[in-house]
Amino acid sequence: MIKANPLALIPFLIFIVLFIGSGVFLGDFYQMPVLVALFAAIFAALLMNRKASFGEKVGQLTKGGGNPDIILMVVIFLLAGAFASVAEGVGAVESTVNLGLTILPENLLLIGLFIICCFISISMGTSVGTIVALAPIGLGVAEQTDISVAVTMGAIISGSMFGDNLSIISDTTIAAVRTQGTEMKDKFKANFFIVLPAALITALIFGLITADAVSAVDEETPFQLVKVLPYVGVLAFAVAGANVIFVLIGGILFAGTVGLVLKEISFLDFMELLGEGFTGMQELAMLAILLGGLVELIRSNGGIAWLLEVFSKKMNSARGGEAGIAGLVSAVNFSTANNTISIITAGPLAKQISERFGIDPRRSASVLDIFASSVQGLIPYGAQILAAAGVASLSPVEIVPYCIYPMLLALSGILAIFFRFPRFTTRNKQ
Repeated sequence: MIKANPLALIPFLIFIVLFIGSGVFLGDFYQMPVLVALFAAIFAALLMNRKASFGEKVGQLTKGGGNPDIILMVVIFLLAGAFASVAEGVGAVESTVNLGLTILPENLLLIGLFIICCFISISMGTSVGTIVALAPIGLGVAEQTDISVAVTMGAIISGSMFGDNLSIISDTTIAAVRTQGTEMKDKFKANFFIVLPAALITALIFGLITADAVSAVDEETPFQLVKVLPYVGVLAFAVAGANVIFVLIGGILFAGTVGLVLKEISFLDFMELLGEGFTGMQELAMLAILLGGLVELIRSNGGIAWLLEVFSKKMNSARGGEAGIAGLVSAVNFSTANNTISIITAGPLAKQISERFGIDPRRSASVLDIFASSVQGLIPYGAQILAAAGVASLSPVEIVPYCIYPMLLALSGILAIFFRFPRFTTRNKQ
């Protein structure tokens, strides 16, 4: 049994202060490299907990970094980076953007991008895979219009988090359902009615933001439909329910084949593009691994246990219990930067709270997933925003104000708790 210890969260606070605080103080979020801030936090965590030897603490660091969820995320990063690199190299990104400019007026491009991301992410069940695969298209849209890159990245993250929260094959959804002991279809129905208004309002807001958008180029925007096919293929595989690894590998091979057949690239060029894609994701992969290690150190030192203890107190009603679950999973997500891990961590306690106050498991599962996803889509050190920022060469903090859907998702969750919507007949087990 790990003893609760609020001081264990100090390394995480060091990371936040160095990463975000330095940017606010200096007025430049590029001055403090995120890896430097993260290593400072890890070093501080390694100096804590005198009851464990330095070797044991290094073991905890490597155990956290080697978490199966973290390694899977790294593999997705690398494959998505390779797909994005190959697709851009063969002209797929340019043709896809130009097709969009031809079919849709500039003021509807962002809405279309948001809806496409919603569709792909709910089909693939991964927000990170969707973001890294489609961020180059968002970058292309920004370059061809007067829409800012930060806004297009915000639209992509927003759509990706919609699917991450709802998809029946998303790891967050599976974790929420399993920890609360409910059925996938029941959780989906409960969740859908809460988040749909947020998605519709998000589309409206993006439409208003780009109402006066115009193309930045006057000439024709030529495209080749055959070059758009790799993205169509990714969408088709995703809709068919294929594993995200298979989807991305298929996309890479499809894009490469198109480039080779059209003689846009040679086989050696294809290999080089693959290497460039992997290289471009190396920092993001290291961030994921090191953040996983830091979280394990904080957990082993009692930081997560303290959060669980704090948020399990002062609950005296079903509404208060749901608010406690929301606050609990949000706080854990802020500390772990991983919505799946936060649900798995907070889930057992959330189950106890729901049984104590007669909260339907469909509601507790929905609350867990909604607030974990909303926080994950807003923290600048989360994989989703870091991935988009890496592709767009922006500071993660610049993108956060345009992550409209995660903000509205949190608001929808709060309103659902306050008004007890949707209502269910409580299932009491005798």
